[in-house]
Amino acid sequence: MSSSQHSNLQPTEGAAGADAWGPRGRALMPGGVSSPVRSFKGVGGEPFFVERGEGPYLVDVRGRRLLDFVMSYGPLILGHAPAPVVAAASAAVARGLSFGAPNPDEVRLAERIVSAMPAVERLRFVNSGTEATMSALRVARAATGRRLVVKFSGCYHGHHDSLLIRAGSGAATLGVPDSAGVPAELAALTVSLPYNDVETVERLFAERGSEIAAVIVEPVAGNMGTVLPAPGFLESLVRLARAAGALVVFDEVMTGFRVGWGGAQGWRGLTPDLTCLAKVIGAGMPVGAYGGRSDLMELVAPEGPVYQAGTLSGNPVAMAAGLAQLTAIGGPDFYEDLAARTEALAQGLEVLGARHRVPVAVPRVGGMMTLFFADQAPQSMAEAEATDRERFRRFFHGMLGEGVFWPPSPFETAFVSAAHDERAIASALAAADKVLASL
Repeated sequence: MSSSQHSNLQPTEGAAGADAWGPRGRALMPGGVSSPVRSFKGVGGEPFFVERGEGPYLVDVRGRRLLDFVMSYGPLILGHAPAPVVAAASAAVARGLSFGAPNPDEVRLAERIVSAMPAVERLRFVNSGTEATMSALRVARAATGRRLVVKFSGCYHGHHDSLLIRAGSGAATLGVPDSAGVPAELAALTVSLPYNDVETVERLFAERGSEIAAVIVEPVAGNMGTVLPAPGFLESLVRLARAAGALVVFDEVMTGFRVGWGGAQGWRGLTPDLTCLAKVIGAGMPVGAYGGRSDLMELVAPEGPVYQAGTLSGNPVAMAAGLAQLTAIGGPDFYEDLAARTEALAQGLEVLGARHRVPVAVPRVGGMMTLFFADQAPQSMAEAEATDRERFRRFFHGMLGEGVFWPPSPFETAFVSAAHDERAIASALAAADKVLASL
């Protein structure tokens, strides 16, 4: 079905029915949602319910058409319902939803990923980014015989106990649970440091380097908004970890095949020991993967003693969708145009901010960007938290009123896709012009 045909479809519910989805959901699910950010808690108001997506647009249950810069938080790099992905997934569905046995597209997708990311010699498919990071750390601890993990405040690596940790009272202290239900004993095995702070990392390695199993990092932070790595930061992590016999884990769940064909590691010319992927490799399906050096991946069952399993891992529909998306992307040339679209939007927002005397900073890379209401782009979670969140709240609701769906949190990344053509970018900037004028 074409986009024009989709546009002629009527909403499945009238106005009264559309209003009922929120209360019905809240009666059955915490916050009425399946993931917290969807509740709009960060900006207030009631979330809308989506009927379908088409290209760069969402259509809600009221029939309202919204220009989308959330894009399912990253995986929809070709836009909503791209024809090659829909065709591949539909054909896979017709063959069967799940087999409990290997299928050829697992191998084909793995070959495509390995060819694009030299640091990933072998990999294992899982069902989410959370599973990928959890499993990668298990491998790192088994490989090193150590327990301590280093992460960075503001970097989100999924909701498993080992990494749902915030910083303690001092920059290099042991972490404390960031959620009820996380045992303090597990939090004590994680140290959370400020992002982009090399001196603090150096001090920790000098004091406790022999205890550290792994350093895990988003090479471009995307979960405190888009925060770029300072020059030398990632390089220092690799140097310090290698000198101490620890492993480096790049969480490229968001950046993998989003900032470039080889991910952020290809962009920066770095070779982590382990890499975690999801988002784009699944094209909107629930897929994740972790991989790295062959000697490390040989530790994973059934070849080695590190147990990790998943009945639905390597699901044939998800594999077909992901393979179709990476095939459509094709290679590095795709990202030149994607980055140009992102740059046009980011520069336009900066110009509008200056015109309306509203301080804005718009860090961006590849198809990722964040609009911060601040004089300069944050370098850490503390700086991100110091930006003008009330102004962001007003911006979000203003844009939504103009038909643009921006991420409903000041600490989320906005995503540009290949479907966001010049007309879409111009529409977004026209809406931002009106909204910023009111701020």
